[in-house]
Amino acid sequence: MIAERKLFESKKKLAMGLAGDVAACLSNAITDRGKALLAVSGGTTPTLFFNFLARAKIDWARVTITLVDERCVPESDERSNARLVRQNLLEAEAAAATFVPLFGKGHADRLGPFDVVTLGMGLDGHTASFFPGGDNLAAALELEGTKRIVTMSAPSVPEKRMTFTLPVLLDSGFIALHIEGAEKQKVLATAELPGPVLDMPIRAVLRAREPVILYWCP
Repeated sequence: MIAERKLFESKKKLAMGLAGDVAACLSNAITDRGKALLAVSGGTTPTLFFNFLARAKIDWARVTITLVDERCVPESDERSNARLVRQNLLEAEAAAATFVPLFGKGHADRLGPFDVVTLGMGLDGHTASFFPGGDNLAAALELEGTKRIVTMSAPSVPEKRMTFTLPVLLDSGFIALHIEGAEKQKVLATAELPGPVLDMPIRAVLRAREPVILYWCP
């Protein structure tokens, strides 16, 4: 469920606001447990947010970062989310953090629970790699499922993907949904209406009991 809607005038102000909130959550986790775990989404939307978060003054040496989902491609590929994170988040202050990639031999399946999860949303209503028509979509959304990571192939995406499952992502102290633009705002409004979850998988997150904070700008 969307517990709070934070609306910003610009992409820069949104990125700064989200980075500040995420940094505060990570810092609190470090104070409470001596470490923090962050799972971020890829794509083009979070780049500016990554740039601001990388400069947050927290004890990054105690932070582990992983990905919500990933394309099954090497980091040399321009579409790699791991490459995006290394180039835009693992710099400045955040260079001291530990990064565990999802694709490869990073053993990301051993991570959790998360302190912070940041999600995006596509125009087709997907989030993470929960794509409409995905071959493992039902398994990925199963709240009682025991799998932590599943692969996903779908007609709308060229590569096979890997994604943390819904129960793993929901097991987080702070869940942010970061979207930008009027078109995605309309998609979100449609997703909040009654309708099949498999048609718009973001509905699985919106209908869960765990609170989600929306970050949006035009």
